[in-house]
Amino acid sequence: MKRRVVVTGLGAATSLGCRVEELWPRIVKGESGVGTIKRFDASQFRSRIGGEIIDFSTEGYVEAKEVKKFDRFVQYAFVSGVDAVKDAGLDFARENRDRCAVILGSGIGGLETIEVQHDRLLEKGPDKVSAFTIPKLIGNAASAQLSIHYGLHGPNQVIVTACASATNAMGDVFKMIQRGEADVALTGGSEAALTPIGLSAFASMRALSERNDDPQAASRPFDRGRDGFVLAEGAGMLVFEEYEHAKARGARIYAELYGYGVTCDGGHITAPDKDGTYAGRAMQMALSDAGVDPAEVGYINAHGTSTPLGDIAETTAVKTVFKEHAKTVSISSTKSQLGHLLGASGGVELIFCILALRDGVIPPTINLVDPDPACDLDYTPNVARERKISAAMTNSFGFGGHNGSLIVGKPRNG
Repeated sequence: MKRRVVVTGLGAATSLGCRVEELWPRIVKGESGVGTIKRFDASQFRSRIGGEIIDFSTEGYVEAKEVKKFDRFVQYAFVSGVDAVKDAGLDFARENRDRCAVILGSGIGGLETIEVQHDRLLEKGPDKVSAFTIPKLIGNAASAQLSIHYGLHGPNQVIVTACASATNAMGDVFKMIQRGEADVALTGGSEAALTPIGLSAFASMRALSERNDDPQAASRPFDRGRDGFVLAEGAGMLVFEEYEHAKARGARIYAELYGYGVTCDGGHITAPDKDGTYAGRAMQMALSDAGVDPAEVGYINAHGTSTPLGDIAETTAVKTVFKEHAKTVSISSTKSQLGHLLGASGGVELIFCILALRDGVIPPTINLVDPDPACDLDYTPNVARERKISAAMTNSFGFGGHNGSLIVGKPRNG
């Protein structure tokens, strides 16, 4: 018999807030965290906008001398992870640390560290490259630092599947706890690719919006005028627990994980399958794994990146899987407000699904003023909507054809 898995802690860092309690109300209000890049001079770049975090601080979390050893993607994961553990009321000194896991996603890892140290190499020579370069930039640095901080000895991994990274990490944790391989896990994703190389490289692919004169309107999923995604940064971290374990320690339970589906297009390194065939298969697998009928899903947090091909492919996939219910399910893309956090997006978006369940409110897709005729579902345009739901789905699709879908719902009886 499969063990039940629940969510007991949440933590996030985004361009609209670095605490879940301040972030969620701003999402519901339809605010935008997108603006002109301030961290570096992007005046010569094709795209000069992003979901940049301005008010982030590690004070009270990491000693100043230690922060120098953390790339920004590690800092985002660390602070959000500590917040999630506190929110869960977890005391690892009382846990069997051999059964506590950290499984995270990051599509790119420590890009800023690579850039900074490469400049130092060219300017000052090889002996001036920092000894901390490799430990800062490796993709597993965030999961490792959190396990070191808490002294955890259970499974520790990083999943790298581009923009599906966090969702695949959480799906793997879900199955791991179901199988009895861990009791508690810190999971989600982190990304800090909003750097000169990151911004220019995505722009060179013509993947990014170039609506530089109106940044807050640049991310416009499902709108006829969309011209690419907005690069963003941050982290979304959650505590997953086996249900009986959480109940025994009197934990507050936000939601229960119902099902997970994962597939690959196997077609192109960047372009999605135009019919969303395997994205749809991931959704169907999640529904089957959950034992949930499509009509029971009240909300889908769409991948919805604001790209011409991706939004149509996801719409087609939803229609194929949900059939007549496709017209009645509430859908939104919160990337319209935050931009695209790449490998961290799935963690943040699962948090939004959980809070939508808790509060009975569907967050909006902002900037949806001229709907694409090919995107003809209910995307909750511009204004949040009250709706009581019992189950929600989140979708994440990444370069390489990676597809992941998770279904979360209110704790089931029994």
